[in-house]
Amino acid sequence: MRVGALRSSVRVALVAAGLFSLACGSVPLHGQATPVHVFFRVQAGASVGAPISGRLLIFVKPGAGDREVENSEFRPTDTWVAAREVHDLMPGTTIEFDADEAAYPKPFSALPAGTYEAQAVLDVDHTYTYSGRNERDWVSPVVALPGWTPGSGAEPVLTLDHHAEANAQRASMMAAAQAKAKPDVAQLETFESPVMSRFWGHPVSIAAWVILPPGYDGHGKAKYPTAYWTHGFGGGIDGALMTGLAIRARMDEGKMPPMIWVMLDESLPEGTHEFADSVNDGPWGAALTTEFIPQLEKKYRMDARATGRLLNGHSSGGWATLQLEVNYPNVFGGTWSTSPDPSDFHDFTGTDLYAANANVYRRADGTATPIFRDKGKVIATFEQLTRLEDVEGHFGGQVSSFDWVFSPKGKDGAPEPMFDHKSGAVNPKVIAYWHDHYDLAHLVEAHWAERGALLKGRIHLIVGTADTFYLDGPAHRFEAVLKQLGGDPHFTYIPDRTHFDLYVVDKDRMGLFDQIGAEMYAVARPRAHWKRQ
Repeated sequence: MRVGALRSSVRVALVAAGLFSLACGSVPLHGQATPVHVFFRVQAGASVGAPISGRLLIFVKPGAGDREVENSEFRPTDTWVAAREVHDLMPGTTIEFDADEAAYPKPFSALPAGTYEAQAVLDVDHTYTYSGRNERDWVSPVVALPGWTPGSGAEPVLTLDHHAEANAQRASMMAAAQAKAKPDVAQLETFESPVMSRFWGHPVSIAAWVILPPGYDGHGKAKYPTAYWTHGFGGGIDGALMTGLAIRARMDEGKMPPMIWVMLDESLPEGTHEFADSVNDGPWGAALTTEFIPQLEKKYRMDARATGRLLNGHSSGGWATLQLEVNYPNVFGGTWSTSPDPSDFHDFTGTDLYAANANVYRRADGTATPIFRDKGKVIATFEQLTRLEDVEGHFGGQVSSFDWVFSPKGKDGAPEPMFDHKSGAVNPKVIAYWHDHYDLAHLVEAHWAERGALLKGRIHLIVGTADTFYLDGPAHRFEAVLKQLGGDPHFTYIPDRTHFDLYVVDKDRMGLFDQIGAEMYAVARPRAHWKRQ
């Protein structure tokens, strides 16, 4: 799931599915009025210069005077969005857009009369579901719709005439980060993976920022423990650098021990691959452990023993690091996974996927399954986020990402969906595959005889008792399995902490890194002292 404490500005999304209303040509039943659809006219301005294609999104919200009309999964019904695919829209060409065919939360014809504002966005590379609009997307000015009655009067006109603006604050932060990324501080490593390239039939690379400890150049032959970190859903290589530089600053200040940190990028067009070995995304775990890490250890003075390779990640990155430790215990000497995605599918953010007639939209009593909470209040349900994500885009969202990692490949070559996107009903056949390959509690139990000695005491998990995505539930279940096996788990439940403030210590928003770093160093260098006297 998306990063909170490490990247609080990232948009949050969880699941993907589909909802389409009746098409415009539906024949009404006798005695019923023909549904009135809401149409917009969308034009490609002369400034686009060439044919454009992508997923066209129209956002509408009540109010006036905003420079941008955008939705938020934390306020899932504030802004309405409709979508359709557009191919080779020529400059000056206008298309008619039916805002009832694919829309959230309802077809636009359900909007009451009122004062609204609208904006169109053409998501040219289909990345909106993962990371929102970017500078390559084409957008229209915000159009005021005072006293608008949807479906009557002239159709609103939205003209795509400029690119989405870069986030000025983020651009400034990245410029500052790039300036700090001196060769003795941070180095970008990209490695073309033979195993991944064979899988996809074209070159595929692994990317990471390598963060060096203070004094690395002046310590001759000294080798360093290495932490492998990866981000959560919505993250990428830029955020990896910013987090890595923050860790380097803590090492400079003596708050963290001197270690090499490898800040791994796990993003791809389908979402996050989580360094899992998948029939859909490819053998990322094998590529990391058999290709990329050996390559890094040839170039940098890394402690190449298992006890010198440690893991840390948050959210989806937390799950990634858990599974790497579980599946590659000979490679890694411990994981410190924070707020990881579900590790026991008996509690998949509130749903027991193995229960008879399991349904991700509804609990056994028929009430809606929540997915976001804040201070005890439900913000959004599983079904709401599912339907929103499907309108925004057909892949790149959180649960479509889960399907790409966890699911078997379907007859059409796409991952089989874990649940029916209209009803929420879980597919038992797909869940059986998930169970055998990716339920970490099951994998630990099934392979304890051969892996137990290596895993004992190495699994550290930290989560808040008020986790925004209810991820404390599956953590308790995973801990119970490890305890029953005698696995000496180190699980910490921080009272009242959410997905987004877990790393805060006192007023230091990244203070938890100090504890994690110290515990890692104690594993790699049990008798060494690193703190300044």
